[in-house]
Amino acid sequence: CNKAIRTRTRADRKNTVTGLSRTPLLLLLFISLCGCESIGYYRQAIGGHLSLLHRSKPISHYLSSEQTSAELKSQLRKVQALRQFAGQELLLPVKKQYSRYVSLDRNYVVWNVFAAPEFSLQPKTWCYPVAGCASYRGYYAEATARRYAAKLQARGYDVYVAGIAAYSTLGWFKDPVLSSFIYRSDVDLADLLFHELAHQLLYIKDDTPFNESFATVVAREGVRHWLQQRGVKAAYDTFVTDQKKQQAFIELVTSYRELFSNLYSSNLDDEEKRRQKAVLINRLKLDHQKLKDRWGGQSDYDGWFEQDINNAQLNTVATYFDLVPALAHLLVQQNNDLSAFYRECARLAHLSKQQRYDLLNSHIH
Repeated sequence: CNKAIRTRTRADRKNTVTGLSRTPLLLLLFISLCGCESIGYYRQAIGGHLSLLHRSKPISHYLSSEQTSAELKSQLRKVQALRQFAGQELLLPVKKQYSRYVSLDRNYVVWNVFAAPEFSLQPKTWCYPVAGCASYRGYYAEATARRYAAKLQARGYDVYVAGIAAYSTLGWFKDPVLSSFIYRSDVDLADLLFHELAHQLLYIKDDTPFNESFATVVAREGVRHWLQQRGVKAAYDTFVTDQKKQQAFIELVTSYRELFSNLYSSNLDDEEKRRQKAVLINRLKLDHQKLKDRWGGQSDYDGWFEQDINNAQLNTVATYFDLVPALAHLLVQQNNDLSAFYRECARLAHLSKQQRYDLLNSHIH
């Protein structure tokens, strides 16, 4: 699943013999439900994932091979340790997830397309069999993603294309470790794996903001537990500092989302809205520079701000973080007991989306 933060984004969606046996049935379902354009989309999605599965090999193969670099072996051992920690300490459904490895010929595994109207922060959504509706559409080839984005742009949408290092198939297949994320720092690697495994524990159909915020909170708590257990104070202090910076970034973007929303709901004509939208975007960039100055000139978000900021890009922050404060508060109410937190979130899954959001937000107001 997906984080369009820092200079990367993380998103969601599909291993072994059991998984392959389901594919023809899924393909038939897709074809029966969708038109020609959708058939092409699902063909690339299924083909892209099957390609990963066919090329994957057990981590044990790489650890025993003399052809594997010492660095890769070290990172794969870290994955094994993190998997064990996730299952035993975080109570996440590890099973055989991330027990295989694939070396990609590209920096990202998929590219996600996000879209929103020019004068609205309501994201465009796409609906899929089984997984429900989501506010992004993933492609295994960057060129295909950008062609699709160009079509949406020609129809007047703001679009944003983000490279994705990892995704979850929600337990339908055994997700492999990918070269697109294996060389990350210890903390980033732990955060990513815990995030993706959390999606397999709880996923609410048609509710991307809840799913992503839930996985974000679980991953944060998991990293905190992991670093404290290892007793690496310097790494833990850095993690806490990074979380504070991330929160400052989120609050900055969120405050501007409200300004954009007010602008779009005004009675101004489109040309004036367009002009004021550009002014707000420039102000947002200047305020980020002020944050950088407070951080000593360093920012993990330079890549995000160097792009042509638009509504689709702004929405990625809401998608992944809007419910994080409320869910983090719910975790604290459970005395940071993850099993109790999971039970409360499972109860929320039985409510309507509006009831779920109202209840969550009532906890922090």
